[in-house]
Amino acid sequence: MYVDCRITTMSPDGQLLIGRAGLAALAASGWSVDAVGGLTLGADPIAYAIAHASALAAETQGAPMLRAFTVRKEAKQHGTGKLIEGPFRSGDRVAVVEDVITTGGSALKAVDAVRQAGGEVVGVLALVDREEGGRERLENAGLEVLSLVTASQLLPLIPSP
Repeated sequence: MYVDCRITTMSPDGQLLIGRAGLAALAASGWSVDAVGGLTLGADPIAYAIAHASALAAETQGAPMLRAFTVRKEAKQHGTGKLIEGPFRSGDRVAVVEDVITTGGSALKAVDAVRQAGGEVVGVLALVDREEGGRERLENAGLEVLSLVTASQLLPLIPSP
């Protein structure tokens, strides 16, 4: 089953929902994080939505604000040449975010970049786990994995042709 999360992650109402749900999932997990981010392009709107939701929660509830960052697929050859863009700091406790976990490869690439930059990855938060082995691959790498929904939970909601 193909899942295109970008339709939701890039819409205003989807961002509002994802920001709130992602922030709530992080709070419920007990993970204490400073920043959220992952491999561009799928992780970008998710990280931004969670960071925005954390700023609103900080304003109304005194909750901590989370910073968002982006992991490039490869470092730029000009400018700063950084692999991670945004307000990421060495020493940050990080939740790597993903739109869809299939093989886990994108998340692992982001995890490696964060670790190389001095960050501590506390886990991976995905919108959708396609249940195709990616979660297991991430867990075998010693990572905790949370998903807001699984493919088997979505399948009954898809109308038949």
